[in-house]
Amino acid sequence: MSAFYDLKPLDKKGEPFPFSELKGKVTVIFNTASRCGFTKSLKNFEALNKQFEGQPVQIIAFPCNQFGGQEPGSNEEIAEFCQLNYGVTFPVLGKVDVNGDKADPVFKYLKSQKSGLLGLTRIKWNFEKFLIDKNGNVVERYSSLTNPEDLAPKIEELLKK
Repeated sequence: MSAFYDLKPLDKKGEPFPFSELKGKVTVIFNTASRCGFTKSLKNFEALNKQFEGQPVQIIAFPCNQFGGQEPGSNEEIAEFCQLNYGVTFPVLGKVDVNGDKADPVFKYLKSQKSGLLGLTRIKWNFEKFLIDKNGNVVERYSSLTNPEDLAPKIEELLKK
């Protein structure tokens, strides 16, 4: 079994969100920030979420304030912002660090499995995306510049496996 399924990040209320519940699902994880230029892509993530509705696909956002202080709000404010402004229905978990000594175990794990450009492991900016297959393997890592809808063909491919 993948160590991915042992992870238990905290949701917006501080309750564990056990990744063991993601077994058999293709999962997309990204770090978000409400005041980032890429924030509008939340509507594209929600469109991707709707595209795969009823299929074993899970999208999960992790707010992060490590890039330009672009996510200053509380967990509740962030989740409400995402829902009210972009209609987000997928889980927006508790705010985390993605880099440094206090990086959340989820991002430590994801980065250890799939390095970024030039082999660098650190997250470069908000809205960096990780694609995990139905067995908990990190199969792709995408930069902030990759549009969420561009993940659809790879998600479809992973669903067939």
